[in-house]
Amino acid sequence: MNLTLDQIQDFKGKYPKQIWSLFFSEMWERFCFYGMRGMLVFFMISQLNLGEKEANLQYGATQAFVYAFTFVGGLFADKILGFRKSLFWGGILMIIGSLILALDPHQFFFLGISFTVVGTGFFKPNISTMVGKLYKKGDNRTDAGFSLFYAGINLGALLGGYLCIAIGKGELLSHLIPEGLHWNVAFGLAAVVMVISLVNFIFTQRRLGPIGLQPLKVLKNGELVSMEKWKEYGVYALSLLFIPMIMVMVAKTQYTDYFMYAVGPLTLLYLFYEMSKVSKSERSKLMAALIFILFSIIFWGIYEQSGGSLSIFAAHNLNNDLLGLDPNGVNNSGGAFFILLVAIPIGLLWIWLSKKKLEPNTIIKFGLGFIFLGLGFYAIFATQFFANAAGVTSLSLFTIALFIITLGEMCLSPIGLSIMTKLSTQKLQGMMMGMWFLASAYGQYVAGLIGANMATAREDASNIEKLHAYTSGYKELGLYAVIAGVILILISPLVKKLMQEVR
Repeated sequence: MNLTLDQIQDFKGKYPKQIWSLFFSEMWERFCFYGMRGMLVFFMISQLNLGEKEANLQYGATQAFVYAFTFVGGLFADKILGFRKSLFWGGILMIIGSLILALDPHQFFFLGISFTVVGTGFFKPNISTMVGKLYKKGDNRTDAGFSLFYAGINLGALLGGYLCIAIGKGELLSHLIPEGLHWNVAFGLAAVVMVISLVNFIFTQRRLGPIGLQPLKVLKNGELVSMEKWKEYGVYALSLLFIPMIMVMVAKTQYTDYFMYAVGPLTLLYLFYEMSKVSKSERSKLMAALIFILFSIIFWGIYEQSGGSLSIFAAHNLNNDLLGLDPNGVNNSGGAFFILLVAIPIGLLWIWLSKKKLEPNTIIKFGLGFIFLGLGFYAIFATQFFANAAGVTSLSLFTIALFIITLGEMCLSPIGLSIMTKLSTQKLQGMMMGMWFLASAYGQYVAGLIGANMATAREDASNIEKLHAYTSGYKELGLYAVIAGVILILISPLVKKLMQEVR
């Protein structure tokens, strides 16, 4: 079915039909990603016998490289592969990584994880871009399309985040899975759903017309010719060479430290160089974008304890008083469940406030995001007051805290990418989006450092002592988040001035 771009974009109704296929490909890929993410720290501690501090550092390094490689994957897709080939290659690498882990997760853990890191970098940024290509510029139905797509992300996160860790721990289907193979099956499930994602995309391609095809090379005379095959194969080879490098950097986190110490300052220096070449008005907007980027590092550093220290907290200090659910499963998937629950009501709330001329501006929303995040971590701190003598407290109260934290995410995350595009100059849009993803990488890295610093209890400490050590850390994080939120709200007039006409 050779559709033209105009035929695709000239659809009737609220959604283009292609978006449903992309929805399911992304849903299964997020199942794989969040399933793997939820297992990392628990597996490293319980199966690889790593200490809590070391496991948190390696979790932070792994997640940092995942987000850093979304920038690399997007760059290669733009210049050489095209979105489709980039997505398919990333999916293949994720399947290989999951199969390696399913074969022997104890022996080949870091090798499998490294394949998954690079694969996610090629897959994740490009399917989102293809969703945007389904709409004409200025189509007011675009936000509805991305809202639907965001629901697919969170549905996959909900299913994968709960099922994989519950199967790995033996809390689910243990009567069907032989003893000793629980983790193999859990990692294997991530591979199976990734195969489903790619098969679904193969059938989707026929209805995408020119969207996502490999870019053509422009000759000096203006003629368009096919990209040289050696460049495409070179990208594949280079991405495979990245795998042993990632493997070493994740296993020995001091190398990750060197990488993070270097890439951030160098990127900032280059940004300042580019800012020197734009107009005063454009420079002002870029400064506002930089403020959003820097604060987002703090937000994700605190928020992403869910995959690190909170995974340890859930395993040792939470009961199953919420419908008998597994605490680690709830920790991994609760945020996605609440996003599906509140996304539409919050969207309607902003519309209602806008009609009343009461809708807070973007910087105020960012500030509210931090305040909700802080209140959520204060609620986690409060769970210690309901613990028994064994240091085990209520999963139900913990889940309420997750709900509060999710409200903070909804005030910040959905508008981040949008505000980057609005504040960037046309020539620097790619770079600013890359910096937003790089900020997420730094947030993940900081999350690992924070989690490692909270693992202060002695190895022989009692469970109740570990409970107090972690909840005291969460109280401090809550305080820092609230302070950051208050600062953002206080400086909102200044940032609003830098943003000029952008809202």
